[in-house]
Amino acid sequence: MDTYFTIEEKYLQAVDELSYGETPKGLRLLNEIINADPTYARAHYQLGRIFFYDIKDYQAAGYHFQTCAELEPSFPDLYEPYLELLVFLNMERRTPDVAAKALDVAGVNAAAVYKQLGLLHEKRKSWKEALQAYRNAFMEVTDKEEKHEIEDNISRVKQKIQRSASYQYHISE
Repeated sequence: MDTYFTIEEKYLQAVDELSYGETPKGLRLLNEIINADPTYARAHYQLGRIFFYDIKDYQAAGYHFQTCAELEPSFPDLYEPYLELLVFLNMERRTPDVAAKALDVAGVNAAAVYKQLGLLHEKRKSWKEALQAYRNAFMEVTDKEEKHEIEDNISRVKQKIQRSASYQYHISE
């Protein structure tokens, strides 16, 4: 059995296990960390990712992401998957607050934050807000592939605006 001397060493081993696809081992190590130190924010972040992407337990994922945000709000890696979860669950009230906090954290991918806001507005059929969010994402993007994705999002919303406008009837005298 492996012996780890510090929580940080155990955390690094858990992250290593996860990167090699050993989710059960990583999950076991992360749970041991949380049992030893419930305030270890990054373990909550990793557990949130596992519960969201692998196990599909969205309530547990939300709990761990929110706990990480409360314990270490300046941890930039947290916000992209956390916002993705909130938008996926249509949490319209919580998403703008988390996005605003994310945009204040150094190292956060602002384009990804705006993309999630755009997706939230698009799901609500708030076309103008979605278009503005995607335009904000476009202004922040630095990755070529992500740029093309944002351009596709903008194009898609413009098409939806045109289609919804063509079905509006106006009564004139």
